[in-house]
Amino acid sequence: MPVPVPRQRAIPAVECGQAPAASPDSGPSKEQAPPGTHPADNPATRREHPTEKREKTTDETTDETKGETTGDSADGSTDRRESTVPTNLTLLLIEDDPGGSPIVPDLLDQAGKPIRVRTARNLTEAERLLTDDVHCILLDLALSAPAPARPSAESTGNSNGDSDGSGDDELAVLRHVLELAPRHAVLALTSSSDAERGAEAVAVGAQDYLLRDELDGRLLSRAIRYAVERKRSDSAERRLAEGRLRAQENARLERGLLPTPLLEGSPLRFAARYRPGRSRALLGGDFYDVVRTPDGTVHAMIGDVCGHGPDEAALGVELRIAWRALTLAGLCGDELLGTLQQVLEHERAHDEIFATLCAVDISPDGRRAGLCLAGHPAPLVAGPGRPARLLPYDNNGPALGLLPGARWPRMQVELGAEWSLMLYTDGLIEGHVGEGRERLGQDGMVELVRRQFAEGLQGEQLLRATVNEVRALNGGELADDVAVVLLDRAP
Repeated sequence: MPVPVPRQRAIPAVECGQAPAASPDSGPSKEQAPPGTHPADNPATRREHPTEKREKTTDETTDETKGETTGDSADGSTDRRESTVPTNLTLLLIEDDPGGSPIVPDLLDQAGKPIRVRTARNLTEAERLLTDDVHCILLDLALSAPAPARPSAESTGNSNGDSDGSGDDELAVLRHVLELAPRHAVLALTSSSDAERGAEAVAVGAQDYLLRDELDGRLLSRAIRYAVERKRSDSAERRLAEGRLRAQENARLERGLLPTPLLEGSPLRFAARYRPGRSRALLGGDFYDVVRTPDGTVHAMIGDVCGHGPDEAALGVELRIAWRALTLAGLCGDELLGTLQQVLEHERAHDEIFATLCAVDISPDGRRAGLCLAGHPAPLVAGPGRPARLLPYDNNGPALGLLPGARWPRMQVELGAEWSLMLYTDGLIEGHVGEGRERLGQDGMVELVRRQFAEGLQGEQLLRATVNEVRALNGGELADDVAVVLLDRAP
């Protein structure tokens, strides 16, 4: 015959490795200490782990209909089979009337696993028991609101403080819980005579409301599962909406940072293609710009900051804006690049960051151009009866940010009466050709563009065909940023 065990608070099987003992007259499964009792003085919690003192699984209860203790075997030994039962969901019950608890023992999740229940008498206890493993909160709307949340007589304009005080207090409790647990599902518990208050609780932010008089184990289990899933769905939808808003804002910002060419009054035609290497980005480390100064000279520039992240993209924007300002201020050639290097040295995050750049200034008559290269690939020029070729790059200077006090000589080149000038970044020529390790390179790009010219392609069509063929040769998207600028002059 089993040895009688004094009645005490049930300890979860997962805590102690054994099923708890309980008296046959034990009621619904809840955990609390008598009012005013310190946890250390409470015999029901003396041997518990401090973080688990109000926690139990709902299957660790007494079978009242049979008058047997489910945790003990016939010979008085403890049955350890319950210690392996996993718990999926945890419910935090917040109510100030433990004796009238609506919780029934049979709380199971959809997989048939027991739902763990914790009980708090007030919001202070609830805050202590609200750990990350709690999935749902069952809040009694009749609970007294915390003192700071109660509206004062001055704020309500009511000297006796009892006008609509009860309703305000109920919602104040809910608002306090929602602020305390913004990521948790919340169920509001109210009486049948106050169903309207439950509906208002849902409008405030609760996932659902339950009527205390109609509550049973099956209804509560289903409501908990529904509330948890609805909260997850709402949170996912909110994160998705926030992500879309951020993406739209970033897109508007990045589009605003891309240049608008200033070519009013120039006979030259302009076209550009830009594709960042970063996934789902509109702006990369490549940058370009074209402006026409009052004397009729057209200045074009293309550059590449080493790296592919947002910091490099931001630095590229700074260099582009600085180049435009310096160009409109009358600087050109070596003087402009030297000043631009100073900007880079002051704005870069690390001394290892550098940028390559190609700058071209086309004379007002359009027949000649000055060329400065700072570690950048030479432009390509083509015209009627003249196959595509690279401009001279013998006097290519160092990339910006590598050598303090460096110089960048300006080379004079003849363009002729009719021509197409293509400026590009190395992302266009570093793609692979086929499945091997061979890269397209400048020679391969020249041949590709030469064939496109022979087919009569010009302007946007030429750039689109060139980038698409380079991508096809690579077998997919190019890993690096790609920027291409095309200037055409017709007689």
